[in-house]
Amino acid sequence: MTSHQPPAEDPISSLDRTCTAVGELVAGVEPGQCPDPTPCTEWDVSQLVDHLIAGNRRFAALLHDHPQAEPAGQEPADDQAAAYRASAAALRAAFSAPGALERIYQSPIGPAPGLALVHLRITEQLLHGWDLAQATGQPPNLPEDLARQALALSRAQLADTPREGMPFDPPQPVPDNAPAIDRLAAFFGRRM
Repeated sequence: MTSHQPPAEDPISSLDRTCTAVGELVAGVEPGQCPDPTPCTEWDVSQLVDHLIAGNRRFAALLHDHPQAEPAGQEPADDQAAAYRASAAALRAAFSAPGALERIYQSPIGPAPGLALVHLRITEQLLHGWDLAQATGQPPNLPEDLARQALALSRAQLADTPREGMPFDPPQPVPDNAPAIDRLAAFFGRRM
């Protein structure tokens, strides 16, 4: 896998902006919304947030040479915002370590440099942030420029790749003038 990094700001700053925006969405979840469905049909709101937390923890562990580390279990609904913030801080610290972006890791997508993994993590955060916003009725105040970059990177990496066996559906129709976050969601199979 190549990084196909679009010209952008420092990837750690991009990760920070993404995690901050997603963290605000997590904090905006009302307790009564936890069992509500999401665009990810296999998860309700609480499970989606747990997936975001677990993914952050899993990638932080991977970068610290603990790829098999098991993330903590399901977080209590009233602690999910704090757990998300802590997992995002751990992720940032792992990617900020000297040489972390250049080093090659044995990742879930195969051998990949840290730079490719930080972009993967940003894309997943944006996508699931959109899912969370849709499920909870919050505006998806996610960084538009980062959504555009994630979409360009995803298109470059997955353009002709068959979607069978992947954890997302085929691209869905969306207007060309839709916000970048909606186009990113549609590229990963979300219906508008």
